[in-house]
Amino acid sequence: VEVIRGLRGWTAVPIIVLSVREAERDKVAALDAGADDYVTKPFGMDELLARLRAMARRNAPTDDQPVVHVGDVVVDLAAKRVTRGGDDVRLTPTEWHLLEVLVRNPGTLLSQKQLLAEAWGPGYETAQGTLRLYMAQLRKKLEPDPARPRHLLNEPGMGYRFEP
Repeated sequence: VEVIRGLRGWTAVPIIVLSVREAERDKVAALDAGADDYVTKPFGMDELLARLRAMARRNAPTDDQPVVHVGDVVVDLAAKRVTRGGDDVRLTPTEWHLLEVLVRNPGTLLSQKQLLAEAWGPGYETAQGTLRLYMAQLRKKLEPDPARPRHLLNEPGMGYRFEP
């Protein structure tokens, strides 16, 4: 359960628990911690493979709209390309990753911890200054008025949100 919680702190990778523990409370604890499925031993290989296929279907990318238009800025998630007024905007890999996470979660407040874990991985949860620096750079490159952002918003003490 601790490992699942740790993983959920920085990734959305599908998790299947294979365990000999059959008690309902063990299953509930693992699922509440972030596991996607729980299989008790012994199990049949066909059942496990069917559960893996079902999980793959549920977690398949659903980029219904891989291109996001925000004013004169176009974010093409599939091509990993950003243009502003028709001109390419050069983003660092970290800037791209932050922007991609925000754009894929429009209107959702993402905590500083979530964004740090997404961009830099676990162990960087205290690098808020670095996150502020990168968000300021993104605003300079993408916002019409970086001093008064309309799309890359900060909720002080909480995190950031992308408003299309």
